[in-house]
Amino acid sequence: MLILGLDTSCDDTAAAVVRDGCGIMSNVVSNQNELHEKYGGIVPELASRRHIEMILPVVTEAMNRAGTDFKDISAIAVSYGPGLIGSLLVGVCFSKSLAFVKDIPFVAVNHLEGHIFSIFLEATPAFPFLAVVVSGGHTSIYKVDGFGLYSELGKTRDDAAGEAYDKVAKLLGFGYPGGPIIEAIASTGDSEAISFPKALLKDSFDFSFSGLKTSVVNYVKRYPASRKEDIAASFQNTVIEIITKRTIEAAIATGSKRIVLSGGVSANSALRKNMKEKANEKGLEVYLPSLRLCTDNAAMIAAAGYHHFINGKISNYELNPKSYLPLGPAAD
Repeated sequence: MLILGLDTSCDDTAAAVVRDGCGIMSNVVSNQNELHEKYGGIVPELASRRHIEMILPVVTEAMNRAGTDFKDISAIAVSYGPGLIGSLLVGVCFSKSLAFVKDIPFVAVNHLEGHIFSIFLEATPAFPFLAVVVSGGHTSIYKVDGFGLYSELGKTRDDAAGEAYDKVAKLLGFGYPGGPIIEAIASTGDSEAISFPKALLKDSFDFSFSGLKTSVVNYVKRYPASRKEDIAASFQNTVIEIITKRTIEAAIATGSKRIVLSGGVSANSALRKNMKEKANEKGLEVYLPSLRLCTDNAAMIAAAGYHHFINGKISNYELNPKSYLPLGPAAD
């Protein structure tokens, strides 16, 4: 069973063909980094316009790499939220049009669900497990009891971790995207040079990074001659400690023995290393997607879409994208 997946939730135009929910036949991603770099962040209108330009070439490339034809595609899976509404519109409208013309069923996939199911393209963690999605727009913890059975345990109350990375990188003059740049620069700095505050909310698994970002701003203003490498390393160390601590606490509280870490920020080598070390100390197993599956891609959408399709969750042409789309009972 072949599923064509599409994702245009933010600034990456992605298409993929996946067999039986786990075998990647192709996975094509066209990023827009050079388009948004001079602005220090994503400009929504520019992102949606670039999606319009790139979606047909990207889908065509994905089909060619997979060596397949539309007559062999069982269903089209598309990310319909959460994300930038203009970007989502491109993917959803294209998918509905393609499904209509080719007479192929299509299914709607929550982008966050896609991140969670990215691990099933390479491994098969047993249910239940704890899923941590850490990206530019989301920092959330879910208990996953099975396909479609998600309970949100915690989320960010303000900035997401990836968003904080981008804003701090812009503050320090490092450019965009901030995550990979800060990770590289932090490797030459002292992670204990500066003690930034850690917002660890009581009686909650929620996250908060806005205060940390503000602390970095105030520190730079107060000590303008400080080494940027040390600021980057200390900032990153603080983010990693917060994410790891909250995740381990949630796993212990829920009795979860397995942790799946996903999302763009999960590509950070220091976070991956720290999470595995701290989890192993508590007897917890950590599953990490390969780097190519951490950032936004369409293979993960196809993987989740496969389960929607085999469970009969087919969408209709009235489907509209949603910029805000919780994952779990609140989404119904």
